[in-house]
Amino acid sequence: MQARQMPDQPPLDNVLLAALPWNEYERLLPALQPCLLERGLTVHEAGMREGHLYFITSGIVGKSHELENGDSATYALTGREGAVGIGLLLGAEDAPGRFTVIASGSAWRLRADHARQEFERNGALRRLLLRHTHALMAQIAQSAVCNQHHSLEQRLCRLVLSCLDRLRSNELVLTHQLAADMLGVRRETVTVAAGRLEALGLILWGRGHIEMLDRAAMQAHACECYAAVSREYLRSRPAALVPAGETCGS
Repeated sequence: MQARQMPDQPPLDNVLLAALPWNEYERLLPALQPCLLERGLTVHEAGMREGHLYFITSGIVGKSHELENGDSATYALTGREGAVGIGLLLGAEDAPGRFTVIASGSAWRLRADHARQEFERNGALRRLLLRHTHALMAQIAQSAVCNQHHSLEQRLCRLVLSCLDRLRSNELVLTHQLAADMLGVRRETVTVAAGRLEALGLILWGRGHIEMLDRAAMQAHACECYAAVSREYLRSRPAALVPAGETCGS
């Protein structure tokens, strides 16, 4: 499925593009194409050649892997702090996992051939993308450890916080079923965990809509993985683009 083109937020709403020197940004700008990312849209399908590099300006794209029996889990999230499709710059012939829009938003995309040409210039964009890739790898590694050693409530807190950070909001459209699919568990277990978080006064979750009521308490209830991944993303960004108190998706 192709992303439907539609102007939305400016390219500089993406952290990577905003960090480019002005001369590099101006060179890239004519080749950028605006597109709308609708919730549920598959940006890249597993096993298919990646045709574009997407610089996210709003919303969230999740990277997931599906087993032969149809079970799947999401192991990485990307918002305006990064880009989707970096594998095409690293020699990959096709996407190793599926990239699906978790929260609606927009992006500016760059054709694969143009992205490779810009990457091979060995300029600022290459350095920014490699630093982002390092942070993405840290997120994936932390997710693997988290899934083995932390409770579902902790993991659910991490998921909700990570999404809300990228949306710069305290509200999120997310069903119990989608959360279960992302975490690789049954919907019923997510419903139980969500009920416990509601009983603690951390969230309100109904009709596929989450409202976070107490961020500090939510962060305290989440596992250490949330803070660890947030720190890694902040380290990957130029200091001038990190306001005091900002989290990874802000």
